Amino acid sequence: MGSDDLFHKRKAKVAETLSRRKAKRASYEKILIVCEGEKTEPLYFTDLVQDKKLNSANVEIDGSCGSSPKSVFERALALWENENRKGDPFDKVFCVIDRDNHDSYEETVARIARQEPEGTFFSATSVPCFEYWLLLHFEYTTKPYSATQSSTSAEEVIKDLRRYMPDYNKGDTQIYTNLRAQLDFAKANAERSLEQAASAHTDNPTTNVFNLIDVLLQLKE
Repeated sequence: MGSDDLFHKRKAKVAETLSRRKAKRASYEKILIVCEGEKTEPLYFTDLVQDKKLNSANVEIDGSCGSSPKSVFERALALWENENRKGDPFDKVFCVIDRDNHDSYEETVARIARQEPEGTFFSATSVPCFEYWLLLHFEYTTKPYSATQSSTSAEEVIKDLRRYMPDYNKGDTQIYTNLRAQLDFAKANAERSLEQAASAHTDNPTTNVFNLIDVLLQLKE
């Protein structure tokens, strides 16, 4: 009888903790964003969340998983499973990944698309890197990027970005806020570049990060 009482008390405590956690959240969806870096991408989305006054209890941003697409997905899956065991799963999980020179990119994108539950896991991809999304705030370009003897394809994108943002670096804390006035222009450019890439049977350069941004911007609606 004593063990039964202990079991019921523990169950009641778990339920009470879960109830308190849910009470801290707003009524909209609970979103997880896992990024492959600790700087640019997490800082960008943190800035967006703060700028739009989204509840931080609804949007969790994680950049503690290393730089490979595989590590991003595995970290996202572990975080989702942990919350699911607590009875408080994320409604949507986004893996923000770059192609760059990662061998695991295509395999990981395919794994994300297959991951259950259906309609929960999504990839927010950029080819070759996230800075291409930032560049689209200033210009429409479908120039393919490739590595040179002295720089990676991602570094080539950053060179172009610095024509507009000379002081750009991966530790900038207000990138979203500084670029938000050009957001609609960037989204239109990104969609247009995806169409162009599809017709040319390539993905260099492309980004679908705007899909994740649309989800965040529509959370309160």
